[in-house]
Amino acid sequence: GAAAQKAAEARGSFRNHHLGDDWRSFTGVINNCFARLLITLCLLSVGLLIASVLLSHSVMESKLEALQCHFTWDLEPSISKLLQLKEKLEDIGSEEGYSWLGHIYNLQGYIHHQLGFTDEARSFFNKSAEAFRQMRNAVSDTGPWLVVNYGNRAWLHHLQGEQAESQAYLAKVDALTEEHPSPSQEELHPEIYAEQAWTLMKFGPDQKLLAVEYFQRAIRMQPDMREWHSSHILVLVSAFNHSNPAMMDSIFEKMKIALRHDPENLFLAALHVEARARNRKQIQDEVRELARRLLKKSVSSYSGIKVILRLYRMYVSFDEAIDLAEEVLERHPEQRYAKKCAAVCYSKKILQDKHLRLEHSLISRAIALCREVISLYPHSSLKCRIALANVYGHLKRRHEADEVYDQLLESQLDPEQAQMLYWYYARYAHLVQRDSSKSIEYYMRAAVIPLKSVYRDKSLQILERIQEQKQNPRCGEIEMFLAQLQL
Repeated sequence: GAAAQKAAEARGSFRNHHLGDDWRSFTGVINNCFARLLITLCLLSVGLLIASVLLSHSVMESKLEALQCHFTWDLEPSISKLLQLKEKLEDIGSEEGYSWLGHIYNLQGYIHHQLGFTDEARSFFNKSAEAFRQMRNAVSDTGPWLVVNYGNRAWLHHLQGEQAESQAYLAKVDALTEEHPSPSQEELHPEIYAEQAWTLMKFGPDQKLLAVEYFQRAIRMQPDMREWHSSHILVLVSAFNHSNPAMMDSIFEKMKIALRHDPENLFLAALHVEARARNRKQIQDEVRELARRLLKKSVSSYSGIKVILRLYRMYVSFDEAIDLAEEVLERHPEQRYAKKCAAVCYSKKILQDKHLRLEHSLISRAIALCREVISLYPHSSLKCRIALANVYGHLKRRHEADEVYDQLLESQLDPEQAQMLYWYYARYAHLVQRDSSKSIEYYMRAAVIPLKSVYRDKSLQILERIQEQKQNPRCGEIEMFLAQLQL
């Protein structure tokens, strides 16, 4: 009996032992499955979260790309172009109440961001919004003129990784466009067209043609904005003055309308007088009246000084042009744009003198002004550098002229700048160096750059004339070159 009892106990122990093992094995499987399930659920949650983030990011990117602002207008300027624009915008002036001040600050903000100056970009965008409020007499942060500014700020925050702030400005843009819809469902709001047009007119020939179109759309929908009429004329003159002189009659009629809207605009008035001079009108008295008005104004690139001094040189006299430039400088001695305009007058005075009967003081003043202007415009003084080289060449100071041109030819220039430089250097090689082969070489270099400009057109005209005369040893080469350009 004892043995049987022990055997039963052993069997029970064995059974319990195996039941325990089975239970532990079962719970282990359950725990393992549960752990796997948890891991799967976690991975699924993470995946859904990532997908949600990616979707949210994609939606945000789409919204940003749909904005109307400098970051979406395909401006794509080179670094050199950005630096030139920065200096040119500084010359426009920032008098309180100036019509384009908000647009100037917006473009400056974009330029500074592209150049890597984020804090300065924020500051300019803030200034732009404040300038718009003052100019539009707005007491709140509403108005269609702020759509571009808010779009710029949304992009700036996004590019800095500040997504919450970017979303906030996207919401502000949505609210503005809902509150201030365009008068035409098929077109943008006129305020957006006007700002885009004003921005594009600061860039190349193709952008200027777009600017003409956008100003026309803005004016058609909102015809009471005088600064839009005036800037429309400025870009028309800039776009067609050289490339299509036949359009000037049509532009002249538009000028008269714009002047009725903006009679105090001296820049526009000077262009109107210049257009009348082309029609062989006697304008000397009008030019002198423009000068009297100019002396009462502050100096900027929009004050009309450049055109008025050009009118003096062409229709009054070089000497009186220089006198006027010096009087402006006397009243505004720290204005670098006034110095730039004076340097142009002096250099052109020297270059038009065929007998070199110039006073030493005038020559010294011309060279000193050119050098100062070059130092004041480190990124946008190419024309002044070329003028200085040509002055040296005209004065038989070949070594100094060659030195300036050599430095320019070795510098990094964008295609537009290079085309202009090659044209001037081709003329210099012909007139001063007496090297016709080098001259032809640089006319070709100017012509081969596929940018429509007065420098390319003139280079092609000279090459065609040389080829037609059949006297230069390179006529065959020129003929092949011109044929290839037409392909």
